[in-house]
Amino acid sequence: MIKTRKHPSILSIALAVLPMASLLFAGMMPASAQSSGLAVIKGVVLSENGKPIGDATVAVFRSGTAILLKQVQSAADGSFLARINPGRYTVLAVAQGFNPATVADVEVLRSAQLTYGFKLERSGSGNTLPEKRVDRNNPKWARRAASISRSIYQNSEGDVPVAIGEGESAPAEDAAKRESRTAAETYFSSSEEGNFVGLNFATLLPVTDSTELVLAAQTGSGASAPQRFEAQAKIRPNDDHQLRLTASIGKLGKLARDRDLDADILNQLSLQATDEWKIREGIILVYGFDYARFFGAGSDFSISPRLGFQYDINPKTRIRTAFTTQTEDKNWSRAIALEDAQVIFREPVSIEEVLIENGKPVMNRSSRFELGFQRVLDNKSSIDANLFIDATFSRGVGVASSPLGNATYGFEEFTGNQRGETQGISLVYNRRLTGRISTSAGYSFGRGQRLSLNGLNRASELFETSAFQTFFGQVDADFKTGTNIKTVFRLSPDATIFAIDPFQGRLAIYDPSMSILVTQTLPTLGLPIRAEAIVDARNIFDFHTGIASEEGTLRLTGQGPTLRGGILVRF
Repeated sequence: MIKTRKHPSILSIALAVLPMASLLFAGMMPASAQSSGLAVIKGVVLSENGKPIGDATVAVFRSGTAILLKQVQSAADGSFLARINPGRYTVLAVAQGFNPATVADVEVLRSAQLTYGFKLERSGSGNTLPEKRVDRNNPKWARRAASISRSIYQNSEGDVPVAIGEGESAPAEDAAKRESRTAAETYFSSSEEGNFVGLNFATLLPVTDSTELVLAAQTGSGASAPQRFEAQAKIRPNDDHQLRLTASIGKLGKLARDRDLDADILNQLSLQATDEWKIREGIILVYGFDYARFFGAGSDFSISPRLGFQYDINPKTRIRTAFTTQTEDKNWSRAIALEDAQVIFREPVSIEEVLIENGKPVMNRSSRFELGFQRVLDNKSSIDANLFIDATFSRGVGVASSPLGNATYGFEEFTGNQRGETQGISLVYNRRLTGRISTSAGYSFGRGQRLSLNGLNRASELFETSAFQTFFGQVDADFKTGTNIKTVFRLSPDATIFAIDPFQGRLAIYDPSMSILVTQTLPTLGLPIRAEAIVDARNIFDFHTGIASEEGTLRLTGQGPTLRGGILVRF
């Protein structure tokens, strides 16, 4: 039931943009803004039938440029507010499934208050003014979209890197005027591991002008339900630095070292600290560290640096390099946006895939160095290429084996220890076919590790070095009825094993074979909330990655069909 939602505004803004909103009136500024000389831009974002649009993105650009100065999200009632220095700007509003609208070349005076009303029309019908523009395919719209695309470094979790013009600043919102945001999600899950119901909860609390706190929790019934709490603090000491401090604690499951003894609970504590430093326009450096430790049934730990560098060569071309680590597997996850903060609801690593050495659980230690290139081709398509090198020092991989002579007795399940390196290239092509349908296709190849039939007799030879390739295709359809359907097909022949997924950050669904995720906007009956129903079906064809020969069969575990359904409410 969970999907990773990218910033919806990125693809929508990449369509066409045309002024469609009107300036309504100018009024008086609050006393706090008058003393600072800042201007206030506020208003409301509505649909074509007059209904408020929550979580719409309202962006303020330097007039005549693609420099993003300020970006805010609309509340559930469609209202928004942003403070900014005096100047001449273009104001843009966009939401998932709608054509963007702008007010261009607006002069904002000192201590002024401007109010805008945006009325967005559904995309793809061909009746909106942006779709009728003669210059709708002009590359300037793609350049503008590229300028506000998310940081290519994964630490940002989908955040938009804010670009500030020379001599300008992006003032923080007054914490006293900002409202907290909350998202709650309840769901039911059914899989081979059993059934359970669960609850995900997250709330954003503005603390000061430059600090905000996000608290998130996951709980559920059943042995396989996630149990997790996370606290995230985002601090912006100045315009060039954004600090993130994240701490989470979660229950992984019960670990029985001996059948005659009671099982001990294995928990994990994770800490992350990063600084996203805007060195200058178009250049971002991210640095920090990751720390994780088992406690309860184990005490192993891992600590490693986190580095990232991003350089925008021009408005349509970006290069990046990063060193990241992975101390846990995310079987499924979904990013929930609360203003510009992102909360990741995830399932803890499966206890069956925790490596045990000398009777003690061992932390997953995998790292990746990558060098990437991103290019906007036109106003509908883009391409992303990555060169990556993975190093795996210890990683538990759930495997089921069945030698030919024991086939009648079924599979024997155990956890293998993967160690080694993987080098490869991944290519991703994204294209929006219509206003409602977008597609992605990916291919990765290189030299890495795969299951070896030698592991049937010698566990130490479970993995071997070999060439690999993997494919994925994704179709995302957004309909006027408020229904969104995402379909993913994925295939990795020859039982390829990756330290870190080559398409991490690109796929909402990581399971093999065909998977479908459906979300449906629900009526709110006039309440100041947003609600949607979610149905998530994974590995529909029950495909198991593995290899077979006359000697027997090896396959990965934990990849059976899974069905999740639930309701998400934002307020």
